[in-house]
Amino acid sequence: MSQLEIRPLRRLDAEFSVPGDKSISHRGIMLGGLAAGTTRLRGFLPGEDCLSTLHALQALGCRVDRVAPHEVVIEGRGGKLLAPAEPLDCGNSGTTMRLLSGVVAGQPFTTRLFGDASLSRRPMGRIAEPLRQFGAEIHCESQGDRPPLTIRGTKLKAIDFSSKVASAQVKSCVLLAALQAEGKSTFREPVLSRDHTERLLPAFGASFRKDPPTLILHGPQRLEGTELDVPGDFSSAAFWLVLAAGLPGSRLTLRHVGLNPTRTALISALLRMGAGIVEKVEDPTPEPMGTIVVQGGNRLKATTVSGSEIPNLIDEIPILAVAAALAEGVTEIKDATELRHKESDRLAVITRNLRLFGVPVEERPDGLAIEGGRTLVGAEVESDGDHRMAMSAAILGLLAKGKTLVKDTACIETSYPGFARQIGLLQEVGR
Repeated sequence: MSQLEIRPLRRLDAEFSVPGDKSISHRGIMLGGLAAGTTRLRGFLPGEDCLSTLHALQALGCRVDRVAPHEVVIEGRGGKLLAPAEPLDCGNSGTTMRLLSGVVAGQPFTTRLFGDASLSRRPMGRIAEPLRQFGAEIHCESQGDRPPLTIRGTKLKAIDFSSKVASAQVKSCVLLAALQAEGKSTFREPVLSRDHTERLLPAFGASFRKDPPTLILHGPQRLEGTELDVPGDFSSAAFWLVLAAGLPGSRLTLRHVGLNPTRTALISALLRMGAGIVEKVEDPTPEPMGTIVVQGGNRLKATTVSGSEIPNLIDEIPILAVAAALAEGVTEIKDATELRHKESDRLAVITRNLRLFGVPVEERPDGLAIEGGRTLVGAEVESDGDHRMAMSAAILGLLAKGKTLVKDTACIETSYPGFARQIGLLQEVGR
């Protein structure tokens, strides 16, 4: 079993970039596969999750060339995919399974989607409901609307759907199906979730009307291949932002980071906590990207995150909990029940791991109350096979006294290949 041994970091003065955005890489591959002609993705994230999507599109008849480690060329099939010869393995990727379901729902064949043990515990009823309304037959093979999924695609009819959850995955699944459906499809969500799919669709020639949180798309539509520069993943940058904000005297510059405003709620939360952060958008379309500079040294103070802020902070809450452990006072995280349905029950795992580092935490049904400001003490912790929990524990180790051992860290490869190497480089210069 892989593990990371972490020693405390005494200083941080660095400038680097993070790997490509996972969400945009997934969507670029799928839209490129549906499009006619060639799509080129520069800055593609070669993590295991995105590779699951890449392999699935190959199995559906798309030619895919890895022309460089971070550059992919896809020959799309103009909306007419081929029936896969065997079930599609989504690995650990909920994004692959949920979005791909919207893709194959409009194809005239049956597809079976499965994943690893963690993915097999994640709820799929939230996408099954709209896909059935479109006219596809979808069967969740495990109790509680959980994977594997068997989807019998068909000629889809437009729907008017209001999602009960603010989820970019649900929204994207519906939009991918709506592209193939006859008529006017309308999608609503309770609050605006991440909008990567909406930003990418026009780049592939699609049109729709947007009145957040409502989207209207007339189908079917033909997509055309394009070229995309994938920015660095903000969710990966988030670990280093919190490290720099919490380490006195630090200075960190991150280049070419995605600065989509539906992804950067963590910056707003850290600024409320007193962190010294400056962001600058240098390339605004189709996905904003630019530079983030963090100056450490300000004493962090507690804050509250809840309500409409949560959907655009959901993946960063594990690392926000690390900032909360450093902040004076009690930080409250509310309305975050969705964290119980990720790669692990993140509310439970955050609670357990913070306590091991000496942080008092109250676990609540929909969130946490974290009492910060105490000295962190190195610990031996489990990741529960969850990449964000593993990386958050590693950052805690860099800020704690003594040695920290993070177990079961192979999962980090799903989203951030090179994370352990980056820690090694920082520790080499920051002793």
